[in-house]
Amino acid sequence: MTFVYNLVVVTHLLGMAAVVGGYVAAQPRVSELMVWGARAQILTGIVLVGMAESIHSLGKETNMPKVITKLVVAVLVAAFAEMGRADAKRGKAVPWMTHAAGGLAILNVFIAAVWH
Repeated sequence: MTFVYNLVVVTHLLGMAAVVGGYVAAQPRVSELMVWGARAQILTGIVLVGMAESIHSLGKETNMPKVITKLVVAVLVAAFAEMGRADAKRGKAVPWMTHAAGGLAILNVFIAAVWH
């Protein structure tokens, strides 16, 4: 089960890289890469917490205030990415949505790394 958990962690990190990398590369528009990365972050984050909580042999402790904070930020990232991408498809770029999605994704990285 540890191998499966680690695969989900890798997928979670790739989702983060897609959001942050897409933000850096596609300014001032939200790219499709950012949207899919944000979706992957939410899905894999939920799977990771579920696995950590239910599979005791993994030996993972969950910090629920941190998990909830990261989930709220991730949902905001996905919302801004989805709305920004929809606007970009209609030809009207809304740079603040791009910055909101990218900035909040970077904030989530800091929360993950600094909050123990």
